[in-house]
Amino acid sequence: MNGKLRKDIQPGIEVQIVLKADQRTGKLTKGIVKDILTNSSSHPHGIKVRLTDGQVGRVQEIIQ
Repeated sequence: MNGKLRKDIQPGIEVQIVLKADQRTGKLTKGIVKDILTNSSSHPHGIKVRLTDGQVGRVQEIIQ
């Protein structure tokens, strides 16, 4: 699943995010969601989240 819909993302799930610094390259970072930072129900570039290690980025993929 992609990370464009807020309803698909809950704290505790494993996701692949793209960090702000990696947006040009598209390098993905894997982690566990701690907080959901996007308030709207969807976002075309992915829902912004904070991982348990403190990194912030937009969800590109939800790992099942």
